[in-house]
Amino acid sequence: MWCVKVSDSQRNALRALLGAQGELGSSLTGALEALDYARWDDLPEAVLPWEDVTSMAAAQGVDEADVVWDLAAGMVPPAERPQAA
Repeated sequence: MWCVKVSDSQRNALRALLGAQGELGSSLTGALEALDYARWDDLPEAVLPWEDVTSMAAAQGVDEADVVWDLAAGMVPPAERPQAA
């Protein structure tokens, strides 16, 4: 697997080069699709409240990675859960 970082103009040039090949096989079709999705990798770095993650992990008896996984899956942190009446 290759991982490269290219500018928008370089990505467009690669897309044009692939398009000029005429009939694309499965590998080149996959490469063209990967170029289309490449922009989605330009996301900002995530920021987590590590103090909360650490305390949640200790309360659950798991490590921080498990808590991060749960939060990424949509688990609501205790501070944001609605309180029962």
